Amino acid sequence: MTSTTPRTPGTTLSSVAVTGGYVVPVAGEPIEHGTVLVVDGVITAVGADVEIPDGVRVVDAGGRWVLPGFVESHGHVGIHEEAEGWAGDDTNEMTNPNGAALRAIDAINVEDEGFRDALAGGVTSVVVKPGSGNPIGGQTVAIKTWGGRTVDEQVIAEAVSVKSALGENPKRVYGDKKQTPSTRLGVAKVIREAFVAAQDYAAARAHAEAEGKPFTRDLAKETLARVLDGELAWDQHTHRADDIATALRLADEFGYRLVINHGTDGAAVADVLAERDVPVIFGPLFTARSKVELRNRSIAALGRLAAAGVRVAITTDHPVVPINFLVHQASLAVKEGLDPRVALEALTVNPAAFLGLDDRIGALEPGRDGDVVVWSGDPLDVTSRAEHVFVTGTEVYTWDAQADGGLGAGRVAERSARFA
Repeated sequence: MTSTTPRTPGTTLSSVAVTGGYVVPVAGEPIEHGTVLVVDGVITAVGADVEIPDGVRVVDAGGRWVLPGFVESHGHVGIHEEAEGWAGDDTNEMTNPNGAALRAIDAINVEDEGFRDALAGGVTSVVVKPGSGNPIGGQTVAIKTWGGRTVDEQVIAEAVSVKSALGENPKRVYGDKKQTPSTRLGVAKVIREAFVAAQDYAAARAHAEAEGKPFTRDLAKETLARVLDGELAWDQHTHRADDIATALRLADEFGYRLVINHGTDGAAVADVLAERDVPVIFGPLFTARSKVELRNRSIAALGRLAAAGVRVAITTDHPVVPINFLVHQASLAVKEGLDPRVALEALTVNPAAFLGLDDRIGALEPGRDGDVVVWSGDPLDVTSRAEHVFVTGTEVYTWDAQADGGLGAGRVAERSARFA
């Protein structure tokens, strides 16, 4: 699946040529003294010998690293707001185990400070997901981390996936309420029953359409029917290996497109995941073993998954880990055995491909959005920083080394400037 949203975000569709950099397209080999040309928000050329049209702004990267904007493929930025407590936490609607009718986009505050942090970390796209308190949490949305007067103007793809949770979280939430599901058995039952109902709904809808008869709509069942049709991925929150096995079992029963989210115990079944080509959005990596299902959590597990042939992405699960630390998680994963090239793929092309966004984001190549980041050096070096961040060709974040008395500070293009 690829995104179909037209390129009409609130972000200005600008033109820029980033020249003289060490260009890492990720989808191809690095280019010394390369140029990335963005025209009207879209990349039109990447190479060592690119003709720059008259009137296009030129930014000299001066040998610094140039990469695509990073993709956070499992975050709660905007729906679990920074420093707002319960008032800004709209991550979980924990009143019904089946939240398939819910949509994350309805709770995103584009003024959440997390979006500014994202830019500082070179993150230009995020897939915002409901939380893991329900067996079925709701529909996710892919958005830019900058640009709109409203969140709707930042949308990359409104329909991406449905979030689901196995393991401790949903059984704790509803067990405390003394209702189903209070066990892993109950969690699987809720999901299974919901999909059976969606199958029946889709069949009844098709029959009604064939007969020309009216049909009563059900938002939850319609959403799950889209999962069954392959239009939406199934984002399965799961940590422990036995829960991953349940995720695979359910996917076999209903034939949907499964993406494991977290997968911190996934190394134990890495060969199974690789054999079935089930991708894993791994993490967050900077956490303690805060509950039983995290006992086997380790940063090294990511490298073991990738070495087994599993396609991987990396998540901060923001705000569990600050979103600007996405690249630092990759750096430490490299320290613990992850191949550096795979680490960059896990921040860019892989998450874009897992969730059907690879026609728009995730690499520096013609036809994709002009989301370009100039780094002071190799981004996997923890001393490197994002110096220039472009979203659809518009510079939205700049590191000013002379600010704050020479200590330096990042500058975000704020709303007052964007929409003056």
